[in-house]
Amino acid sequence: MQHDVIDGVPVLWSAAPGPLEAALVFGHGARDESFRTIGVTHLVEHLAMSTLPRLHHEHNASVSLNLTDFTVSGTDEQVADFLAAVCKALGALPVDRIEREAGVLAAEASGVTDPVTAELLSARYGTVGAGLVSWDGPGPDRIPVEAVRETVARSFHAGNAVLLLTGPPPPALRLPLPQGKRPERGDAQPVMSSGPHWLSANVPGPGLGLHADLDDAALTAAHAVLQERLRQVLRHQEGLSYDVDGARMHSGGGRGEFTVVVDARAGQQRRVAEILWREALRLASEGVTDAELSEEIAGFREAWLDPRATPAELGQAGACLLSDIPYEDAATRLAALAEVTPDSARQAFAAALATALLVVPEDVEVELAQLDGAPLTEGGCAHPRGGELPAGGKHFRPSMFDRLRFPEARTARLVLTGDAVWSRDGRGHVHHLPFADVVGMEVDGPGRVLFGRGNCLVPVVPELFAGIGEAVEAIDAGVPKALHYEPSAFADRDDACAPPPATKAPRG
Repeated sequence: MQHDVIDGVPVLWSAAPGPLEAALVFGHGARDESFRTIGVTHLVEHLAMSTLPRLHHEHNASVSLNLTDFTVSGTDEQVADFLAAVCKALGALPVDRIEREAGVLAAEASGVTDPVTAELLSARYGTVGAGLVSWDGPGPDRIPVEAVRETVARSFHAGNAVLLLTGPPPPALRLPLPQGKRPERGDAQPVMSSGPHWLSANVPGPGLGLHADLDDAALTAAHAVLQERLRQVLRHQEGLSYDVDGARMHSGGGRGEFTVVVDARAGQQRRVAEILWREALRLASEGVTDAELSEEIAGFREAWLDPRATPAELGQAGACLLSDIPYEDAATRLAALAEVTPDSARQAFAAALATALLVVPEDVEVELAQLDGAPLTEGGCAHPRGGELPAGGKHFRPSMFDRLRFPEARTARLVLTGDAVWSRDGRGHVHHLPFADVVGMEVDGPGRVLFGRGNCLVPVVPELFAGIGEAVEAIDAGVPKALHYEPSAFADRDDACAPPPATKAPRG
């Protein structure tokens, strides 16, 4: 891998067959947003790409959890022209197009990752950083123009970029980006839920997340073995699933999530979740075999040493550079895997299993045990069923009409204290949201919906509680104005942040 610098931008390149491929990568992704500005990075990307003329060679742009990429493939001249145009656009974004591009984003409706992984990240990290990826936020048409300008100024400059090339830099290549200093991202993101827990969410199938050091070679090997065991059992033996997918998601400082996501045949989600957990326990207790370990290491060797893996290897090196993480090449990673033994793989996986989060679809409940036989408890933002509301404060109840019609409404309560709101939903779960933990508040006529950093949502709306005017006044005064927003014009009100019926409980 060769190193250069062009106009203050580090350049990493390695020769590979085929046309020249380039990726201009910035160290800013979805985890760098706030709840109030969810989607701002995607909007920046769209605004920049909207300035380009029609092109007939391959090009694209995308936003991931940690990065934003502008990619192109073609001749030296095509690559140089594309990159120069992107840099020029980032230096003078057409903010007059924000309204139109917000509409395009609403139509695209794309996510940073699959919904199961998104829910695992949200359960782990809350409604901040990596946990934002499971939330829609206020909507693309509610992103302030000031947030667009601030994002570009903070992150889209030469000091926070790297250029990756599958060949020598074209002689005419220029990268006319503003200069700047790489923003501080800090260490690994603090976790809101350490596990082990199971939780239900609006997901199509089960998934497992483990919080650990992503460079742990023993855990990397065990993670691969678990995926293959699940394929054999769920697909080839039971016929319950088609796909088993594993990933490693960085949340900062070299740490993050090892995830396993499994699809499930209709009506078999609980059975698939039980097998997923059973196989995880078996690996943690019994370990892996020499044959399994050798097979997975052979797979890594084949993938990492394939000449077609050059763009991916460059991408890994670039991501490490932008995150200030030491880069290890394929030979170094393979040498670490060669030191892994079946017992070290078992020990690494057993340690990581203590952080496990198991997510299942909303209509699925599971009764599972941990390695020591203790129950695997249900997690979420709420306190345990039957939690206590504060004795003081101002209490609000559903209307008499709702209490007569819906049994759940008879237990529902909203309590306003000096610096927080409390609620007890129809299932008996108690939610506590201090004003200091609010990350966003939807203002919809006489109602409010508060979103907290701990993954909690509390609706304060007349459809659920009677006589809430006093509560709304106090909440408006207690939550900073910068966090207030009106519902998105693009939102389907049946699925938006509007309160659910009294028979339903808020998320958490």
